[in-house]
Amino acid sequence: MFGLGTPELIVIFGIAFLVFGGKKLPEIGSGLGKAITSFKKGLSDVEEGGKEILKDIPGVKEVAEVKDKVQQVKNLGKIDSILK
Repeated sequence: MFGLGTPELIVIFGIAFLVFGGKKLPEIGSGLGKAITSFKKGLSDVEEGGKEILKDIPGVKEVAEVKDKVQQVKNLGKIDSILK
């Protein structure tokens, strides 16, 4: 995890315990968990909005269909080379 080993994490948690105290750490952890959850939800909302915008742009659907057909042809080529 980011190049941090167990000893480094223990030192970081020890310093955090000394700075914030035992009563404040659960509150900080809870707030951090809520922030991460909110961030993930916001990120997924943005991704969903981006997908809907792409559907509205003319030609995107056709390009996706052509891309799928090209991929199918490539796969057929691989199968033919394996069978030979």
